[in-house]
Amino acid sequence: MKAIVFDGEKAVYRTDVAMPERREGHSLIKVIMADICSTDKEILKGYRPDFRGIMGHEFVGRVIESDREDLIGKTVVGELNEGCGKCLYCRTGREKHCLSRAVIGMTIDGCFAEYMVLSDHLLHIVPEGLKPELAIFTEPLAAALEIVKQVKIDPSLNAAVIGDGRLSYMIAQVLSLSGTDLTVIGRHPEKLKMFEPFAKTALLENYKTEGGFRQLSAEECFEYVVDAAGNESGIETAMKLVRRMGTIILKSTYAGRTAIDMSYFAVNEVTLTGSRCGPFEPALKLLKEGRVSFPPVELYELNDFEKAFASSAFKAGFCFSGCCLPDP
Repeated sequence: MKAIVFDGEKAVYRTDVAMPERREGHSLIKVIMADICSTDKEILKGYRPDFRGIMGHEFVGRVIESDREDLIGKTVVGELNEGCGKCLYCRTGREKHCLSRAVIGMTIDGCFAEYMVLSDHLLHIVPEGLKPELAIFTEPLAAALEIVKQVKIDPSLNAAVIGDGRLSYMIAQVLSLSGTDLTVIGRHPEKLKMFEPFAKTALLENYKTEGGFRQLSAEECFEYVVDAAGNESGIETAMKLVRRMGTIILKSTYAGRTAIDMSYFAVNEVTLTGSRCGPFEPALKLLKEGRVSFPPVELYELNDFEKAFASSAFKAGFCFSGCCLPDP
């Protein structure tokens, strides 16, 4: 089959990849659509140095074979992390933190291929009428929803999102549903315009001087700050923008490292919350009800992966032969 494979140094398009073998408790899925995530690009920079295999983790597919009859023929999306099912983390509802977990597109083969295999319990049936081009946003939208699952957002207080990219766009829409006074802070005026229907916007340079950040008053700072910058500068920016006794939610994942003064968090009693994958069912519900919206996905054939990875579109991805198949 056709697939995009990471060989440890670069992504390679191949047409000779063996079909995945379905095992008990897993389903064989024909991929309909797959999207490129910033994490996929970070893998090319060394984010997962030990990974070798088929890339990708955001997908919509159709179940071809399964032990569960209720899944066969259904359009599905799927979670990333398959735990061992036996350890403390798995037994206490924290499967995504299982020490021996398999992660599609990062430790095991992912979805940038014509077919994939995934554990049945990680699959979610796409509601009837929700098109693949919208359902494809389920995984990143679920990651945005994880924030409000982890942190109780007081709508009478203000919040800021650092970054004007794709993940920030989803996070901002989720936070705006809470009614909080929301500001999105970015570097690109043209990107920030997209946020104006549901948030205030500000350029990062407005908070800086030649020597760095200017001194901000408590009124200028934010009770909640989400770092979705996607690079090493995000956490440092968040530390400048959050109020004392406020909360920083860290969403950025990247291949680099950063050095920060950890005593800052103790002295200022700032809470730092890491945030990763989130709940799929609420994400599907928001998409089905049209309570969030996104620009169209720019789709490519799999062999045009280099153009897809280089695309400046809001979201780029791959459309397989199943894209235009009618619902069964």
